Amino acid sequence: MRRVVPNLRVAGEGKRRRNLEFYRLLGLEEAMNHGWIMTLVAPGNPTAQLSLATRDGTAPVVPDLSVEVDDVDAVYAAVRATGAEIVHPLCDEEWGVRRFFVRDPDGRVVNVLGHH
Repeated sequence: MRRVVPNLRVAGEGKRRRNLEFYRLLGLEEAMNHGWIMTLVAPGNPTAQLSLATRDGTAPVVPDLSVEVDDVDAVYAAVRATGAEIVHPLCDEEWGVRRFFVRDPDGRVVNVLGHH
């Protein structure tokens, strides 16, 4: 595992801007912005991250958290073998990640990803 990032759903651009201003007070800075999702990072600690999302770019839901792994295909096979619910199929996204969404035992949606 490379990192775990909480994904906070925000209702619209205005709330996302207000959240960005708030989390900047805590020392986080904008590291990535795709319009529908923005990732904030702690300077000097690039694995300390938080994402603010108004929607997902290709999936039907905003995941509750993202987990970056070394081998997303191996994790996908292991998760499928358990019978867990796949919420978004394994796919390559245009922004350079391979990912899938799975529902955890308590109903949270987890975005499991690897970078190309």
